[in-house]
Amino acid sequence: MKNKIIKTLADLPEKIPHYFLTDNGIFPNSVLPVLLYKAAFILPNDHAPGIIEEVFDENSWYSSWRNGIYDYNHYHSITHEVMGVYAGNCHVLLGGDSGIQLLLEKGDVLIIPAGVSHRNIGATADFKCIGAYPDGADFDINLGKSGERPRTDKNIKKLTVPLKDPLYGESGHLHKYWRS
Repeated sequence: MKNKIIKTLADLPEKIPHYFLTDNGIFPNSVLPVLLYKAAFILPNDHAPGIIEEVFDENSWYSSWRNGIYDYNHYHSITHEVMGVYAGNCHVLLGGDSGIQLLLEKGDVLIIPAGVSHRNIGATADFKCIGAYPDGADFDINLGKSGERPRTDKNIKKLTVPLKDPLYGESGHLHKYWRS
């Protein structure tokens, strides 16, 4: 079933979209790039959230939630995050107010390293995604406020690259782009 709902690695471009976002003084962002798998999932209209959760779970990305993306800049310092879109679309701002904008659409997967600020800057009314964390890690929410750093910087430095890509396990692009 898995091969029918996600594209194989061979079906993805050899070089996937990836984005480096550097520390801007407010948000630490990351030395690891944000990774975007465009149209990775081939989703039916029914059971789409469960399908994404199942694939993430198979690859040890747990503690999933179903919702949208917050409409304010925030980042996590104690874990990385993956999001899989199962309905609608969303313009997401990465890296803070002077960062980059990406359009996330149904079937897309976005892998966000710890420290990278992200925010919904406009979405369709039906936009929904699944979020999850490597090995079911807990998460924190940081807003770029005075006093968060250097604690959050120390947290981020302690993190390692997850053992598995959230879609393709040990053979995914994660280890190609994220080297510890």
